[in-house]
Amino acid sequence: MEPLVLTALSTPDRNAETPLTVQFYRDLLEAIRTGRARGQLPSSRAAAAALGVSRNTVNAAYELLRAEGAVVIRPGAAPEILPPAEAGPAMGAAEQSPGPSARGHAWAEERRRSGGGIMAPGHPDEPLFPRDDWAMHLRRASRRRLGGAFAYGEYSGLPALREVLARRLAADRGMQVAPDDILITPGSQASLALLALALADPGDTALVEEPGYPGTRAAFRGAGLSTLPLPVDTEGADVSAAPRARLTYLTPANQYPMGHRLSLRRRAEALDHARISDGFLVEDDYDSEFHWHGREIAALQGSAPERVIALGTAAKALMPALRIGWIVAPPGLAGPLRAAQRNLGLAANVHAQAALAEFMETGRYRAHLRRIAKVYGERGRALAAALRSLPGIEVADPSGGVQIGFRLPEGHEASALTALHAAGFGTAALSDYCLGPPQEGLITGFAEATPDRIARFTATLGRVLAAR
Repeated sequence: MEPLVLTALSTPDRNAETPLTVQFYRDLLEAIRTGRARGQLPSSRAAAAALGVSRNTVNAAYELLRAEGAVVIRPGAAPEILPPAEAGPAMGAAEQSPGPSARGHAWAEERRRSGGGIMAPGHPDEPLFPRDDWAMHLRRASRRRLGGAFAYGEYSGLPALREVLARRLAADRGMQVAPDDILITPGSQASLALLALALADPGDTALVEEPGYPGTRAAFRGAGLSTLPLPVDTEGADVSAAPRARLTYLTPANQYPMGHRLSLRRRAEALDHARISDGFLVEDDYDSEFHWHGREIAALQGSAPERVIALGTAAKALMPALRIGWIVAPPGLAGPLRAAQRNLGLAANVHAQAALAEFMETGRYRAHLRRIAKVYGERGRALAAALRSLPGIEVADPSGGVQIGFRLPEGHEASALTALHAAGFGTAALSDYCLGPPQEGLITGFAEATPDRIARFTATLGRVLAAR
């Protein structure tokens, strides 16, 4: 049954330029100030189900109402509506700063919950970082004269790094790429924001995997795009029933966060869909360095370089804080993207670029990858085996990547997340990775999964499953 307070609201318009969060927030605030809404707000789960939106949308709207002074939110209790006389600042009170724009709310809507602890999704193991090798290359880089790159030249990447990347991506991933096609960015999130702003207009359709990387939704929605989900199964993302789209985001080598590989049939369908749509397929190749099961498949970009834009990063191979990623642009598109990148200020640190270029050129980078891939592969298989011993958990050995996503029996996600965060784990909720109806489950990294941590993780999760 629909919560009574929601009957005072209009039906969310998914086709409107105004984000759903902003629509929900404005309608509720008006209902509160006119006295049509009183008492308590429904839980985010109940409101999401009644309105047909995600819990992220509802939670973000509730936070905006709290900031507005229209509701009080206390831990463990439903949000309480303040009487209209109390809602908002009183006459004569100090003037408050204006809030964000509708676009600002859209950029801020995706809030990625994490306990901030160990085994968080996408986290490499810090003790395995090659400190001595990196320090040597960084010292050498900092002593060199940079010429034009010392100021604002080579804004889209040092030639040395673009050249070594072009060779590596061609040899290791089967890409058709020249150094001039590559842009160096501060990471995948910056790359996605640049592509969304430079290649699509507000209102254009963008497709994202479901469940999928929340940062993609943030970038696309922040650019004003109409973002729609693509269902994911064991063959990866399915575009067979998808509408035409300007941008389609995929993680073919290792679907994030569920770990499936895009099948050959689905790869062909995705490329055909991009051609029919006269749009671009954004291929996030972020975890292709780590592959342990089955035959490795070349990047999609090699099959259609004029239609596929490939993204990569050094975050998992080295560390996220390095802040270096790259875009492989279609022929003729790199020039406009470089100009947009300069105007948006999305440049990577020049010394880190120079150090990474030399690290790759000397062969030490490849040796480092071989070493950590072996360790991560063993840890991923050990974690998967331990999870399979728990009731109601089905998970396969990871074929790549540094995280495992798995579904939980209904009603266990919130309690499992609370218990794991309290135990020091940075596990994420699978429902936070959903654009549509939430799917209950967990996503956890395994790069840091030592035997002791695996035992503590499964024991904590096992107690939650046994208690329900």
